[in-house]
Amino acid sequence: MRTVPSRMGRREFLRLAALGAAGGVAATFETARGAEPGARKSLPNIVFILADDLGYGDVRCFNAEGKIPTPCLDQLAGEGVRFTDAHSASAVCTPTRYGVLTGRYCWRSRLQRGVLGGFSPRLIEPGRLTVAALLKRHGYHTACIGKWHLGMDWPLKAGGAASDYKDGWQVDYAQPIPNGPTALGFDAFLGISASLDMPPFVFIENDRCQGVPTVEKQWVRKGPAHKDFEAVDVLPALTRRAVASIEERAKSGKPFFLYLPLTSPHTPIVPTPEWRGKSGIHPYADFVMQTDAAIGEVLKALDRAGVAGNTLVIATSDNGFAPYVGVKEIEAKGHYPSGGFRGYKADVWEGGHHIPFIARWPGKAPAGTACDDRICLNSLLATCAGIAGAELPRDAGEDSFSILPLLRGERPATPTHDAIVAHSINGLFALFHGPWKLIPGQGSGGWSKGGVGKDEPPGQLYHLAADPSEKRNLYREKPDVVAELSALLERIRKEGRSRA
Repeated sequence: MRTVPSRMGRREFLRLAALGAAGGVAATFETARGAEPGARKSLPNIVFILADDLGYGDVRCFNAEGKIPTPCLDQLAGEGVRFTDAHSASAVCTPTRYGVLTGRYCWRSRLQRGVLGGFSPRLIEPGRLTVAALLKRHGYHTACIGKWHLGMDWPLKAGGAASDYKDGWQVDYAQPIPNGPTALGFDAFLGISASLDMPPFVFIENDRCQGVPTVEKQWVRKGPAHKDFEAVDVLPALTRRAVASIEERAKSGKPFFLYLPLTSPHTPIVPTPEWRGKSGIHPYADFVMQTDAAIGEVLKALDRAGVAGNTLVIATSDNGFAPYVGVKEIEAKGHYPSGGFRGYKADVWEGGHHIPFIARWPGKAPAGTACDDRICLNSLLATCAGIAGAELPRDAGEDSFSILPLLRGERPATPTHDAIVAHSINGLFALFHGPWKLIPGQGSGGWSKGGVGKDEPPGQLYHLAADPSEKRNLYREKPDVVAELSALLERIRKEGRSRA
C-alpha cells in the first residue's frame, strides 16, 4: 500500500481519506476460510456502530424528555429492539473497546485504569481472538472505520527511544505501523489512532499514515499533524468511507462485518457549519444531531445496496456523557444527558456506563420492542460466534455472553448475564447481580463528587430495581447481600473468567 505524499492538497487528502484509491476497499479484501460457500450466503452482514461519549439520555427514544432530536436512531429503534439496561464494561473508552473486540474485561489486561494515548503500544495481546478474526474465519470481509484507541506499535526514526513517543516527533510516519487493526483480523482500516483530541492528527489507512505530519496542531492536546487534517472533517470522512465500504461489499455477495467506532460526539466538539446552532441548546447537542445523521447515512447505504434485510445493525455508545463539555449549560436548558441516572463518563455510577443500545435485524429482531434484560458490550464476540455457528475456545471471550436469543425476541429462563462487572476510570469496580449493584468502595471512582468521607459506609449497595438513581445506599443494612456479592466479585476476578 503506497504512502500518500505529504504535499497533497487538503481536498485530495480528504477525498482519499473518505474513499481511498479507486477500488481501494475491494483491493484490501482477503478471502477468509472457515465457512462453506453455501453457508456464507445465509450469514447476515453485521454493522456495529459505536458512538463516542453518547449519553443514555441523549437519544430521544431512551429519554422522552430529551431536548436533542435523534430521528435516525429513533427510527432504528422503531424497526428493531431497544435495550434499556445495556452497559459498557468501563466508564471510559479504551477498556470498553478492548471488551467489545475481545469479549474480555480490560482490567484483566495490563490496563488497570485510565485510557491509552495516541502513541501507546498495542493493548490486545498477540494470539487473542477478536470479533474480526472470528468472523474472518467464517467467510466475512472485516473492516474497521473510525477511532481505534487500542494501541499500535509506532515505528521510530533511527536512534529513537521509547521516551520519544511523548511528543511524537521521532515517529517514522512513512513506515508501516505494526500491530494495528489489520494485524487483529481486520481486512481494512481507515481512521485515527485514538480519540480526536489526541495526536497524531493524521488518517491511517490499513497500516500506513495518509501522509507525513509536518506541522503542529491542537484540539485539546497538542501534537504532530498532517497539514490538511482538520478535526471538523473527520466525522464526514468516516461516514463517506463507511457508505463506500457498504456499497462495495454488497456487490461481492459475501457477508461483511463493519465495525464503525465513530469519533463523535467526543471532544473536540466540532459540528460542521450546516449543523452549528441547529439544536438551539449547545454545540454538543448540535454534534449529537450530526452524529445521528451520520448513522442515518449508513442506514440509507444499506437500503440502497439492497442488503438492509440481511444485516444486523447495532448502534450503541462506549460510555456515558462527558461532563466537561458543558454539563451545567446543557442541563440548564432542560436536557439531561445521563437520563436521570447518577454520574457521567468515568464514574462507576450508572451515568458512567448505562448506555443506549439498539439492534435492528429484519425478520429476526421483533420491530418496535424493548428488552429490559441486562446486557454488556462484551457480548459481541459470543453473539457473533453464535451467528456464525462457531464455538468459542476456552482462552477467548472469557467474559462474553451471547445475546442472540434476546435479539430474536426470546426470553431465556435464566438471565443472559448472571453477573456483570463495570469499571471506573480510577479502577473502582461495580458488580451487578440480580436487582443488586455492589461497589466495594466509596464515591464514583471517577470525576463526580460525593459519597466519600469518614461518615460514609466503606462501600455501596443499591437495589436498582427500586432505586435506579442510586440514592439509597444499603451497604450497612444488607450485610448478607454485601458478603454474597463480594465473594462473587472476588471469584470472577480470581478465576480469570465469568463465562463458564
